Amino acid sequence: MKLASVLALTAAPFALFAASPALADNHAAAKADPATATAAANGPAMWKVSDEDTTIYLFGTVHVLPEGIEWYDTTIADALEGADMIVTEVPMDKASEAQMQQLAMSIGVLPAGTTLRSLLTPEQTAAYEAGLAKLGAPAAAFDPVKPWLAGLTMVILPLMQQGYSPESGVEKVLLSKVGDKPQGALETAEFQFGIFDGMTTEAQVAFLMEAVEGMDEAKPMLDRMVAEWVEGDAVELASIMNEGMSDPAVAEALLYSRNANWAEWIDARMDEPGSVFIAVGAGHLAGERSVQDYLAEKGIAVDRVK
Repeated sequence: MKLASVLALTAAPFALFAASPALADNHAAAKADPATATAAANGPAMWKVSDEDTTIYLFGTVHVLPEGIEWYDTTIADALEGADMIVTEVPMDKASEAQMQQLAMSIGVLPAGTTLRSLLTPEQTAAYEAGLAKLGAPAAAFDPVKPWLAGLTMVILPLMQQGYSPESGVEKVLLSKVGDKPQGALETAEFQFGIFDGMTTEAQVAFLMEAVEGMDEAKPMLDRMVAEWVEGDAVELASIMNEGMSDPAVAEALLYSRNANWAEWIDARMDEPGSVFIAVGAGHLAGERSVQDYLAEKGIAVDRVK
């Protein structure tokens, strides 16, 4: 399991880090790689579901991006401006982000008397402390928190140090353009964090150690995802995502079951008139058992509009 893929499927962790000044202070104001910070040739993919009185746009996002990537075009703008509401994976206004930080630090803290490093073997401790040293963090930096939260941190912070920013993420840009337009969410932050917090301690430690071992791999993999996203190549994006989803249980929990739930939401929403712009991680709209596949099983036609 490559954690760049995991993080591409969940918005809450990045919203959490965007809301945390202490963590934000730890990343440098790096610029995007020249190969990444280019204008979109085709632009990110977007689909549409519609009937006589309802239109729902499905737009695949990247939750964190470097500055300088030009992707917002007139087709996306027209769909967003014409929608009655925008729907994201989780609530992403400033108040919700602050609540996410409080939530994560509530459920992500170990019981009194237990430290993160006390859960690790000597070999794991050595590798973990070496990873912290790469971040410029002391060995005790995350001792109070559960392994899953430390694991998320040790993937996201290197990305931020290398120029990726939640503030440049697609949802942030979209929400900055909608003014007072109503906002909705498909899930709660409690649900998304619960996917990680619900893992056994053994699974959480394995998750943390994969994060440590993959610290140097996360950015190159995310760079590849972003490049395919900018080109609108959903097939290749799915291929890259699949490289990192080697655990069937993880794929079911993070991807397939949620895609099925979102298709149910869309199916129910089609009974109401109006226009909705849905922005979710692009990996949910690519490959087998995508949201579109589950909609097709319900007899709902999905048309690609860009």
